[in-house]
Amino acid sequence: MQTILIVDDEADIRKSLGGVLEDEGYKVSLAGSGEEAIRLIHNRRFDVVLLDIWLPGMDGLESLEILRKAEDAPEIVMISGHGSIETAVRATKLGAFDFLEKPLSLEKTLIVVKNAVEARRLRNENKEFRRLLPKGTIIGESVPTKALRQQIALMAPSNGRVLIYGESGTGKELIAHAIHTMSLRKDNVFVEVNCAAIPEDYIEAELFGFRNGALPGATQEKIGTFERADGGTLFLDEVADMSLKTQAKVLRALDEQRFTPVGSDAPATVDVRVVAATNKHLEDEISKGNFREDLFYRLNVIPFHVPPLRERAQDIPLLTRHFLKEISALYTRRPREISEDAIEILLRYPWPGNVRELRNVIERMVIMNPTVARIERKHLPPLVHRKGNRETANDFSSLHQARASYERDYIIKKLDENHGNISRTAEVLGLERSHMYRKMRTLGISVKE
Repeated sequence: MQTILIVDDEADIRKSLGGVLEDEGYKVSLAGSGEEAIRLIHNRRFDVVLLDIWLPGMDGLESLEILRKAEDAPEIVMISGHGSIETAVRATKLGAFDFLEKPLSLEKTLIVVKNAVEARRLRNENKEFRRLLPKGTIIGESVPTKALRQQIALMAPSNGRVLIYGESGTGKELIAHAIHTMSLRKDNVFVEVNCAAIPEDYIEAELFGFRNGALPGATQEKIGTFERADGGTLFLDEVADMSLKTQAKVLRALDEQRFTPVGSDAPATVDVRVVAATNKHLEDEISKGNFREDLFYRLNVIPFHVPPLRERAQDIPLLTRHFLKEISALYTRRPREISEDAIEILLRYPWPGNVRELRNVIERMVIMNPTVARIERKHLPPLVHRKGNRETANDFSSLHQARASYERDYIIKKLDENHGNISRTAEVLGLERSHMYRKMRTLGISVKE
């Protein structure tokens, strides 16, 4: 039975509203002040609190702020006879679920209470879902996915360095978490650094830290990721994007398990297991002079390849239903189902963005269809329909059309590899930036500034 706490300094309102809610099957408790409500919350569990703003002593907004910090906090609906937009906005920012004005409409009150109870149920379900499915859980029953889990189980307990290969969006970070979770270091920290997201001038300080005054504007020391990961696992994502200068320092740190923070004379010693990942072919990068061969051999102790989603299409239905449940809970919405027709369309789409793209599509559908209980093929985005069938040479009516299709897919792939950075992608493709923009517009690729 759902439990409701009514907090109002007017005894008649407490009694009449309590009677209505009890008739609806709720178990109701009453409080005449914010202080009394806080005492009750610390001793009992409530699903929803109906909280008047104008209370003697501690007012409703002060009470709201404290109640929302309680362990297993209830959903809180604010009530006011002198409401204003500013008050409603402040209450919402403090975590109120909804706002009711006096005199209360019983019909509206019952609807709001019902919605608040459902929102709390979904919030708790989401917590339980995340507890039962910790980060590092790999979803899927295809042969490649089963092989992934077997490989992880074999090599995770060792201290060997791991180099994870895979296209963007395949789940390399998830694999790194799984390796840590099943390793002997699982009770220690997992520290992640995306080497592509940090400017070259700062990555050394990010990895190794710095001491006071070592960098312009630095007023206090920073502990680097190598030091923070001491005793645990350090995940170097997009490791091929490090400069050669930084690569040399990482190589030395791996060899000696020791490094010197920027601006310090005293070396720091650490015990770190390094797991690295890349979406590039490092042998090609070595031949181009972009990656150190000696660092490659240090990292590539246990090579690990994550197959793209198109090579494990059997996992798409399971992943889709998993994401539907996860994202519905995240947005406190009812769990969604999906029709077999819609699944069939998803199975035919080639997923160039891999698992990340699939999750983004599911999230978009949940957001854009808030009242839909069952996802049908009509709810899928146009791109999935348009490219649902993989194009072959027979699908094109002219050489120009075939060339344009290939160019479009190739540019999208390179943009994904370079995290949407148009300047860097243009450089990789050997194009001027202005030419790159024109090419993207001609091929119908959205330009995001």
